Amino acid sequence: MIETVATTPFDGQKPGTSGLRKKVPVFQQKNYAENFIQSIFDGLDGFAGKTLVVGGDGRYYNREVIGTAIRMAAANGFGRVMVGRDGLLSTPAASNIIRQYQAFGGIVLSASHNPGGPDGDFGIKYNASNGGPASEKITDAIFAKTKTITSYRIERSPAPDIGRIGSSKLGAMTVEVIDPVADYAGLMQKLFDFDAIRALFKSGFAMRFDAMSAITGPYATAILEGLLGAAKGTVVNGTPLPDFGGHHPDPNLVHAKELYDLLMSKDAPDLGAASDGDGDRNLIIGRNQFVTPSDSLAMLAANARLAPGYAKGLAGIARSMPTSAAADRVAAKLGIKCYETPTGWKFFGNLLDAGMATICGEESAGTGSDHVREKDGLWAVLLWLNILAKRRQSVADIVRQHWRDFGRNYYSRHDYEEVDAEAASGLMKSLRDRMGTLPGSHAIKAMDDFAYDDPVDGSRTEGQGIRILFEDGSRIVYRLSGTGTAGATLRVYIERFEPDAARHGLETQAALVDLIALSRQLAGIEARTGRAQPSVIT
Repeated sequence: MIETVATTPFDGQKPGTSGLRKKVPVFQQKNYAENFIQSIFDGLDGFAGKTLVVGGDGRYYNREVIGTAIRMAAANGFGRVMVGRDGLLSTPAASNIIRQYQAFGGIVLSASHNPGGPDGDFGIKYNASNGGPASEKITDAIFAKTKTITSYRIERSPAPDIGRIGSSKLGAMTVEVIDPVADYAGLMQKLFDFDAIRALFKSGFAMRFDAMSAITGPYATAILEGLLGAAKGTVVNGTPLPDFGGHHPDPNLVHAKELYDLLMSKDAPDLGAASDGDGDRNLIIGRNQFVTPSDSLAMLAANARLAPGYAKGLAGIARSMPTSAAADRVAAKLGIKCYETPTGWKFFGNLLDAGMATICGEESAGTGSDHVREKDGLWAVLLWLNILAKRRQSVADIVRQHWRDFGRNYYSRHDYEEVDAEAASGLMKSLRDRMGTLPGSHAIKAMDDFAYDDPVDGSRTEGQGIRILFEDGSRIVYRLSGTGTAGATLRVYIERFEPDAARHGLETQAALVDLIALSRQLAGIEARTGRAQPSVIT
């Protein structure tokens, strides 16, 4: 039986680039999650009798909200819900399920790389029928509904057991519990040369994959240790836990320091890799060789033809604006276009759907291709394995050869986390106010506030970050991130291109030391935020 429950709006339920993210206690407020889910449904049209995919990364409060989402989908007229067993679906796997089964869309419960647990972060986002994050038109419609909602609809009967694979009924709707890994693993087998990778492991190649007690564990174990024959124990922290085992599930050099230290030691395996809370980010480290996400995007694009799924070549490459220009140089050599977009995977979706790009990536460790409409951490690891299996060189040798062929983009991101939001906004306003005066000083060639004109739908997106471009091709970029749940995160990106191979062996921070100092001086970071040093350097 369907129940209509009276409610009132909550302030601040505006979805960001990755949906609505708040602390768990915020979502635990009476009607809070229900309001947002109902607003998703109220912001959509034409889903009666259609399929909705539901799943999440297993973080604290996932299972409860999944049950609510299933009951509300039944009450709002969906014909079928497909849900991962135990509510588990990585973000790229959810995208694949939506596409493979031609679902109307999906609700993904995750806060990506943010911490979990009772006091941690939680999130809900809607993915459209192409498998990608909802467009701004849809998220604007959802937000509008959150401000006027007066009631929500929910099936009174409890949601069925999602711990067992199989189908059942909830009211008039079918609930289909599926294996969360099987369809994704099948897709990977179509894209990559599993025989070559098996042979690589049989030759004695060793790797360590840190799933960070998050969603990628079951996927990595099934594929790496199961299908590809990697040694048992290759995958560590492979069981998804509600609090990620106390880990901060962000695959960077701070939160995956143990993996980094291993790869820099005398006992290092050939490859180290990690993924994040919902499985869409990646970390790649070779023996004594860290690969920056920007470089990884460029190197994957340069070598993609070695994998069967990309043997015909790439239609184009796309990168987010803050990502280094290393991929641009690969695109130029391949004779294809490289698109510079705002941060947020939804901006790649139009290019992918239109067949204008094949591989996309962001400096924040997100890389993917046209196989789904989300970034995909394990996909990136498998493409690296395919390249290593074909080239039979070390990660370090591949990196150095790439730099010799294309030049090196020294690149670093400095994050100032949980900065006072008003102070961060004031810093950005000050930079905007000086855009007409700074060029000409400090060898600054140009300065702008990045705007993007979508070549597919003609839409324009403004205010995406302050770019300072120097005469020698160097860049400093300032941007406020929308992925946190407390205060503001100021991200500063520093980049210098070095064509001389004799200067490719510098330590990154040393190579950028003058630009780092200038980035802090120009923005008045310490004076405005009280922060003398960044929280995280990657």
